[in-house]
Amino acid sequence: MVNKPYFVCIIFCLFCALSFAQEDTTVKKTDSTQQTEDVTKVLKQKKKKKAAKPVIIDSTVLKPQKAYDPLAPSRAAFYSAILPGLGQAYNGKYWKIPIVYAALGTGIYFYLDNNKQYNRVRDAYKRRLAGFTDDEFQDRLTDDALREAQKNFRRNKELSLLVTVGLYALNIIDANVDAHLLQYNINDDLSLRPHYQIEEFDNKGRVGLSLNFQF
Repeated sequence: MVNKPYFVCIIFCLFCALSFAQEDTTVKKTDSTQQTEDVTKVLKQKKKKKAAKPVIIDSTVLKPQKAYDPLAPSRAAFYSAILPGLGQAYNGKYWKIPIVYAALGTGIYFYLDNNKQYNRVRDAYKRRLAGFTDDEFQDRLTDDALREAQKNFRRNKELSLLVTVGLYALNIIDANVDAHLLQYNINDDLSLRPHYQIEEFDNKGRVGLSLNFQF
């Protein structure tokens, strides 16, 4: 027979060992749970930081529009009136400057050439009226031909002058209109869209246009 006090002592030792093992497991589980909670908090903080960053919806960068200057067209026209091509330079259209000077130069060239020919014919005709017969058109042009040549060259000279003045005015108008168009605001407030629709009653297609205003 086993001694009862000895048996009770063995049971008590086993009970204590089980209790310590259970406490150790609980401590380990508690440490593991605490680590998991810490990791979860760190992840949540990272997500909040990422969410705080602005979301880029459209990567298109819109250029800021310049403020409308009502005097810009008048200023451009004034500059072109002072010096042809200066208004185009003010508008930033430098490629138009050679065209302006080429057009004006052509008009001036024809005016000067016709004026030179007119003076030659007129001087020859005056010498014939004075009784001289040594002009450069002698034996080539008659008196009537000289008078007709004077009319033609004078008409061409006046026409060249009118064309040159017109080109000069066109240079001013171009600078003025270009300055207006550079400040013209184009947006989606006014849109015109074609559309195609199938009617429910007769099952036929309809083509139309829709004009939309946004205020």
